Amino acid sequence: MIVYKSEEEIDRIRKSARLVSLTLAEIARHLKPGMTTREIDLLAEAYIREQGAIPSFKNYQGYPASCCVSVNDRVVHGIPDAYKLREGDIVSVDCGVLLDGFHGDSAYTFAIGRVDEAVLSLMAATKTALYRGIEQAIAGNRVGDIAFAIQQYTEKQRGYGVVRELVGHGVGRELHEEPQVPNYGKRGTGVVLREGLVIAIEPMINLGTRKIYYLDDGWTVVTQDHKPSAHYEHTIVVRKKKAEILSDFSIVEEAEQNNPALNTDYYRWVGEHEAVAH
Repeated sequence: MIVYKSEEEIDRIRKSARLVSLTLAEIARHLKPGMTTREIDLLAEAYIREQGAIPSFKNYQGYPASCCVSVNDRVVHGIPDAYKLREGDIVSVDCGVLLDGFHGDSAYTFAIGRVDEAVLSLMAATKTALYRGIEQAIAGNRVGDIAFAIQQYTEKQRGYGVVRELVGHGVGRELHEEPQVPNYGKRGTGVVLREGLVIAIEPMINLGTRKIYYLDDGWTVVTQDHKPSAHYEHTIVVRKKKAEILSDFSIVEEAEQNNPALNTDYYRWVGEHEAVAH
C-alpha cells in the first residue's frame, strides 16, 4: 500500500532528511586515508544521537551498524569494520535517521585522494543520473519515467552497469515503503506519481558489469567483476511541476570541498543539473 503524506508529515521527513545530510557532512569533514570504516560509523551514530534522533539502519532486519559504508567494488550495504581507507579509494556512505516518528534517507560517494579518472567520471555520471531521475518525479508521470531517465543516461549513453537487484523506495513512518523505484525500466510504466508521494531515488551504478553478488555476511553487495560502483541518494517529494528534494547535498558538498583529503575533481563533469541540485 502506498501512503501519501500530508504537508505536516512532509515537513517532519524534511527535518529527518536534513539531519541525514548534516550527518554526511560531518563524515565528509573527517574522511582521510587511515580512517577505518568502523570509525565512520561510530562518528555518524554519535552525531545522530547527539541531535536527539535514532539511526534508522541500526538493527534494521538485523543490520549491525548505523551506516552502510561501501568501499570500491562494494555496491551497497557494506558493514563497517577495521578496513582503513587508502589513497585512491571511493567510499559510499548510506545513512538514515528516525526523528519525530519519520525517517530520512540519503547516500553520497566520496573520493579519497588521487582517484582514477575513469572512477571520477563514474561518480559524476551517477550523481547526474540521480538528478535526471528526480526531474521525472512530478505528478502525472510514472515510476518507469524515473527509471528510464537514470538507465538511459548511465547505461545507454555512458556504457555503465545499472544494478537491477536493488532499488529506491518510499519513505515515511517506515524506512522502506511502497512503491519500489528501480533504476532501469520503460517510460510510461509502473505506479502513477501523485503529489505527496515521498520516495528515495538512489542510482547504484557500476563501472563494469551490472552483475553483483552477496558476501557471506548476507549484507554486503559486490560487483561481480570487482570494478568500482558509485551510489548517490536523495529523499524527495513528488510535486506538480518540480519535485522537492528534502535531503540537501549542498551541505555535504561544502564539507567535501573543504577537506583536502577528498578529491572533488569529478565536479568538472557535473554541472548540467546544478539548478535542480540546489
